[in-house]
Amino acid sequence: MDGAPHNGIDICNDDNSDQRPNSPGMEAVAHKYKVLAPPKQSTVKKIKWKLKETFFPDDPFKNFKGQPARKKFLLAVKYFFPILDWLPHYKLSMFKSDLLAGLTVASLAIPQGISYAKLANLPPIIGLYSSFIPPLVYAVLGSSRGLAVGPISIASLIMGGMLSEAVNPYADPALFLQLAFTSTLFAGVFQASLGILRLGFIIDFLSKATLVGFMAGAAVIVSLQQLKGLLGITHFPKKMGVVPVMKAVVRTTNEWSWQTILMGACFLSFLLFTRHLSIKKPKLFWISAGAPLASVIISTLFVFIFNAQDYNIQVIGKLKSGLNGPSLDRLLFDGTYLGVTMETGLVTGIIALTEGVAVGRAFASLNGYHIDGNKEMMAIGLMNIVGSCTSCYVTTGAFSRSAVNHNAGCKTPMSNVVMAITVMVTLLLLMPLFAYTPNAVLAAIIISAVIGLIDIQTAYHIYKMDKVDFLVCISGFLGVIFISVQGGLGISVGLSIFRILFQITRPKIAILGNIQGTDIYRNLHQYKEAQRIPGFIILSVEAPINFANTNYLHERIRRWIEEEQSAESKVTNLQYIILDLSSVLTVDTSGIAFFMDLKKTIAKYGLQVFYIKYLLYQECFYLHNS
Repeated sequence: MDGAPHNGIDICNDDNSDQRPNSPGMEAVAHKYKVLAPPKQSTVKKIKWKLKETFFPDDPFKNFKGQPARKKFLLAVKYFFPILDWLPHYKLSMFKSDLLAGLTVASLAIPQGISYAKLANLPPIIGLYSSFIPPLVYAVLGSSRGLAVGPISIASLIMGGMLSEAVNPYADPALFLQLAFTSTLFAGVFQASLGILRLGFIIDFLSKATLVGFMAGAAVIVSLQQLKGLLGITHFPKKMGVVPVMKAVVRTTNEWSWQTILMGACFLSFLLFTRHLSIKKPKLFWISAGAPLASVIISTLFVFIFNAQDYNIQVIGKLKSGLNGPSLDRLLFDGTYLGVTMETGLVTGIIALTEGVAVGRAFASLNGYHIDGNKEMMAIGLMNIVGSCTSCYVTTGAFSRSAVNHNAGCKTPMSNVVMAITVMVTLLLLMPLFAYTPNAVLAAIIISAVIGLIDIQTAYHIYKMDKVDFLVCISGFLGVIFISVQGGLGISVGLSIFRILFQITRPKIAILGNIQGTDIYRNLHQYKEAQRIPGFIILSVEAPINFANTNYLHERIRRWIEEEQSAESKVTNLQYIILDLSSVLTVDTSGIAFFMDLKKTIAKYGLQVFYIKYLLYQECFYLHNS
């Protein structure tokens, strides 16, 4: 036991049954072993070991050991550019699979790119730009075979909402675009820094309960924001809370367009039906994947043929053709907006990174390979840094696209290249065709995409398993829909951290009893068969003992003794306190002092204390009969 009590504190251990005393008249304790101090190590070695376990738990340099300099150089290049690892072995059969997957994902990426850009209050063309350059960068730097890169709804919503609080995107679109590119740069720098500095464990503070509640709340807000397009409303609030959105919907009934509502309802029903069909029959995934593009094509033709824009159906309007232009000169570091761009970059960067790494790991597990989370962070971060300089906004590995990519049978990141080339062709040749695409259909595409983020089944499972985790989940959900997206995220993360601190400072202590006829001891409150042993209080400490909880442990054990001694009808002739330390993995210097002080405190009550690493019934029997 690392850091276990020593210097004269005894631990009664009964691992070797053939050495036990065979009569109660022998020694009171079967064996007394002093826990030896671990082998001496220099301070430098200890610090080196701690740093290695903290920042390099996966030992990424193990393949470099014992290799010549040239081999190390090649391994280093492959480490930073994973494309060199799979491209030399690429085969035509793989390309056939990647070609089909890339074209299928592109059919989803094109309408989603346009829709998500509008969700971020950006020109629709920016969404397509963000589906062209970033996938190419990821294909070179990314290690996941099935991750499909592009904008995501949650990051788009957060960016649009946070930046709108500083600049009106409709009054000053040029300035708003500058802030979006600058926020993307900060997001990329933050993401890449986490990977380079091996600080990926920071995103682990976003627990599953936190993400479930946050994603559900964000999905509700995203869906409500699309009421503007579905109802044909022209005046809509910049705030993302459910209350201001619903107020705007009620107060602008005079702006509602029944033609827009009818079209939006029809296409939303179609998209939801295809999504339900793909869930029920996974082999028909291609129907759900192609439904958004089919909706765009059909609705655009309908508007063009019948001049529906003359009947209160709002359309995107003309979009310029051409590839991404440089945006390095559009990055804005003015002190007036520096705070909001850094904050937006930090929040969107965390959300994008969490989804990208989680999706990458999930599909890697399905296909039987491993990805390095820190390498993925560097890849996603560098992808966004390059994107900020090429007219793109925050991108990551999107769950919906990656699911389609996986189901379509992708083999390598080449599917991202195929998708990017398809988007490039669209940017060069097909942009005039989107001029008649109705906003109602784009709103329907967004709603059908984000509705899957509301995971009621997982939330119910969390409720059944852990009520505190469910509190974190529901707090994040309510915080997002009633306060703000970043506010809800902050509340749920804060509650998660508070719970960790509470578990550290108030560790669980259980009173154990023996299950008759066995050598097994279990919690009296969980096992009806467990019974107390007269003369004993057996306590199990189920956490590391450190400076944060020693005072609580001392006071709690003292209170137990006083309660037991006052309850003479329940416990008679109390003689021994036994601490079961089976679950205590580490003890710091404060913990060692705690054992010393506890021994003195218990002696004042006329009792003896024993520290047990493995508790067996015979040990208590010997003590009881001594």
